[in-house]
Amino acid sequence: MNSIPAQEIKRRGIAAVDEALHNGPVHIIKNNRPSYVVLTEAAYAELQEAQQDAARERLRASLADLEAGRANRYVDADSLMRALDADEA
Repeated sequence: MNSIPAQEIKRRGIAAVDEALHNGPVHIIKNNRPSYVVLTEAAYAELQEAQQDAARERLRASLADLEAGRANRYVDADSLMRALDADEA
């Protein structure tokens, strides 16, 4: 894991993070625990794009289920919740 202590950032400033980012995402350690993750803008954009792609795919799958008749309608939210609870059992 590519990490630096928060104290190092306090001591050296953003230069400490810049150097560590050359090795990938940086986990900031605070009170001996990973507390934050710093990414480059490019890595963040990739993460956002992947998240949007996954959401689009879930939407496509949901639309395909709806068009194929693989959907249930419920009278109200309570009916839906009872059906969901029954599926978990």
